[in-house]
Amino acid sequence: MIVDHIDNWNRYSLGEAWEKAFGFLESLSADAEEKEYPIDGDAIFARVMSYATEKESKPGKILEAHRKYADIQMAMIDSERIGVYPTHSLESKGPYADDRDVEFFEYKEPAQLQLSMYPGTFALLLPQDAHMPGLFTEAEGAMVKKVVVKVLLERLKL
Repeated sequence: MIVDHIDNWNRYSLGEAWEKAFGFLESLSADAEEKEYPIDGDAIFARVMSYATEKESKPGKILEAHRKYADIQMAMIDSERIGVYPTHSLESKGPYADDRDVEFFEYKEPAQLQLSMYPGTFALLLPQDAHMPGLFTEAEGAMVKKVVVKVLLERLKL
């Protein structure tokens, strides 16, 4: 996992896919349309979305991890908190869904590691980083607009 400000992305030498992802992020404005954006075929793409933030204990909150893609998550408007858990410490809710590259986990307690994501702050989340986004930072129900860039792991120099 890497957590930093977008101004510092180039301090990490993770290869051409990393550079393409941040080229896209730097070009994205806060008024970008909510949709999926192709960046480099199936290897790198982004989703811009908005939703109301909630508390961890709300039924139906998603705790997930991915095996094929890394997530680069960044708030664009307002803020959210992301709970991060080591996948090895969690109980799976079911089998890994290869077609959607997602495994869901049982929520039992708040994460010991909590990332407060404000505009310009990014987090690189890897397969060992199960994450629960969409948590409130200051007030439950705040509308966060964010972008998630999905990068095929084999394209990153990790």
